[in-house]
Amino acid sequence: MNAPDLLTAQLELTGRITTASNATFLGSIGENSVVYKPIAGEKPLWDFPHGSLAYREVAAFRVSEALGWNLVPQTWLRDGRFGEGMVQLWQDIDREQHPVDIVAADKVPEDGWKTVLHGEDESGHQMALLHEDTPALRRMAVFDVLVNNADRKGDHVLAMPDGHRYGVDHGLCFNEEHKLRTVLWGWVGQPLTDDELAGVQRVSDALDADLGQELAALLTGEEIAALADRCTDLLSEGRFPAHRGQMPAVPWPLF
Repeated sequence: MNAPDLLTAQLELTGRITTASNATFLGSIGENSVVYKPIAGEKPLWDFPHGSLAYREVAAFRVSEALGWNLVPQTWLRDGRFGEGMVQLWQDIDREQHPVDIVAADKVPEDGWKTVLHGEDESGHQMALLHEDTPALRRMAVFDVLVNNADRKGDHVLAMPDGHRYGVDHGLCFNEEHKLRTVLWGWVGQPLTDDELAGVQRVSDALDADLGQELAALLTGEEIAALADRCTDLLSEGRFPAHRGQMPAVPWPLF
């Protein structure tokens, strides 16, 4: 089914994701399974303008496209049973893969993983939060810095059977104030690769062209300017930033 059909064909609802913070439905458009989040089902937040989360999700997809890394499933705005909302192509994940995980502190693998933090479970056992040390997750961490993602939970990283990783649930992004909260802190201080820097440069360049025009319909001018500043800072510093400010470094819950 091509893009015009995804915009205009009947959106049939087939279920509801009851664990989501905002109204979130499963649906189908022809043979395509989708997620539908109506703007009318968004709960008010103190730090994000009400009714803006769907637009931020679409903006995240646009930035992903500018990066060229296919980090966010195809996402767009359209009408549905409960009015205009965000629609995103559903992804069938491999539930045996866990790009982000919590394991016993003495069971942390020696290679291929980055430890983010240590803590105790409800029984007092020492545990560790860790994530894969892979190019795919490094790219997602770069993306989160650019979009100022305030809610990168472990379950927001989708493990595809072929090893690809998608990021989802980007409603809490693009605030003009620094709000980065993520479980992907494993590379703090490490230099960005040439590929990662090139991706950031593509976003920076695109903000002066098509991307900037697309985001103007989705974000405020101040938010777009803040995105441009984050691109500039990341290109200048050339490494993964550390946590700063008074906000918690990780979202809660972690998954």
